[in-house]
Amino acid sequence: MDKEAALLEAILYLESEALDEAALARISGLSREVVEKALGVLAERYTQLGSGVELSRIGGGIAISPKREYWENLRERYGKRNENRLSRAAMETLSIIAYSQPITRSEIEAIRGVQPDNMIRLLIEKQFIREVGKKDVPGKPVQYGTTAEFLRFFRLNSIADLPKLDEREADRFELEGE
Repeated sequence: MDKEAALLEAILYLESEALDEAALARISGLSREVVEKALGVLAERYTQLGSGVELSRIGGGIAISPKREYWENLRERYGKRNENRLSRAAMETLSIIAYSQPITRSEIEAIRGVQPDNMIRLLIEKQFIREVGKKDVPGKPVQYGTTAEFLRFFRLNSIADLPKLDEREADRFELEGE
């Protein structure tokens, strides 16, 4: 179980967002049962070693984070830095929205190939995207676009200042049939 625990520890270290057990199983190739046992091993290891980190549940997922008892000493230096960090999945979702706006949840899913609900929620919380209207199709799905906060964070004057995509990259952001 040590090898499996070490693998999960490496995955959690490399990810910048909390992952649930299903995602950890998918990424690691381990069964969900093995993932749950290995997480127990990690939690125990961090307790026994007098480690400065622990496993934390964040938004339904698990992450390696500093122990609460040390956070007051760390908050000033590391708090803001981690607040503004975006995972690769969040950046990919944000890129799709920025280059394809206005865009619906299902259109993002068609481009990315995975359900974007958690990333959309995160990006709305960070005020990088917002609802900009409803698409004029049956069901009237919500459309998303970027915000002034997005422009400020990425130091852009307008959405026109986004880096230009080459032909291959532009094809990636297009929906089939368009």
